[in-house]
Amino acid sequence: MHNESPETAAAPAAGAAPSDDRTPTQPPTARPADDPVPVTRPVDCGTARLLPDVDRPRAWLLTVDGAPQSYVDLDEPTHLEFEYVRRLAHVLDETAPPGRPLDVLHLGGGALTLPRYLAATRPHSRQDVIDADRGLLALVTEHLPLPGDSGIALHGQDARAALDAAPEAGADVIVADVFSGSRVPAQLTSVEYARAAARALRPHGCYAANLADSAPFDFLRRQLANFSTVFAHLALIAEPSVLRGRRFGNTVLLASHEELPIAALARRTAADVFPARVEHGAPLRRLIADARPVPDTEALPSPVPPDGAFSLS
Repeated sequence: MHNESPETAAAPAAGAAPSDDRTPTQPPTARPADDPVPVTRPVDCGTARLLPDVDRPRAWLLTVDGAPQSYVDLDEPTHLEFEYVRRLAHVLDETAPPGRPLDVLHLGGGALTLPRYLAATRPHSRQDVIDADRGLLALVTEHLPLPGDSGIALHGQDARAALDAAPEAGADVIVADVFSGSRVPAQLTSVEYARAAARALRPHGCYAANLADSAPFDFLRRQLANFSTVFAHLALIAEPSVLRGRRFGNTVLLASHEELPIAALARRTAADVFPARVEHGAPLRRLIADARPVPDTEALPSPVPPDGAFSLS
């Protein structure tokens, strides 16, 4: 298991040139000989590549088995290329007053985009990053090193095992972005997993997960059912086209024991280049409908994405 997840590509508008709203439309082009060059290396869960961005001097795209996983600008860690990562960053921004340090548990590491963002926007935060792909962690830390005072600790562990062993009420935020290939592993899709997340969070804490699904949303509905049995407040952030069932895409699930900053998140996500909606309350209850919580013994991974859903072109 590894990563910030693959990011889905949006369908182009009628009459528009094909585009991808969250990843470069083409792999970075060749650079002069004295500029950074792509790095390719086998890792535990496939073949990873680091591709330099021709437009930003120290920016890199991480792919695993050809699917885009993370984008990092070492000179500007607050630059977030993927839309779903921006939405997760909005959640981090609204969790506490600006600049206040947070204790964050990241399940899934990738190129450490969000940990770098939080270290830049909330100095002195304490962050633990869990990723089972030790080879990927080694590649990222070698070629995209962290600042020495980042407050980011990396752990080569299974995400579910690490969550089960996490200190009780030790985290302000849990960010879950764990995919094995292009699917969320089954052990992270059960109601017991939701309970483990609740145990690890402080009473005011927030759980935020990147998930991917499409209509009729069987997987997403079960995830909402899991978390609705454990947390009092839920929300879902996604583009309207995904919520309307027009395409497979990323959604951000939020859960908390306390009220979520719905209005602030709605303003932020609506102002993004690719606007999203924040659903909560009655619309989510209608979406859950008759879906029931899923125990560990019946848990399944997230659905297989359609061909081309995670692509560089």
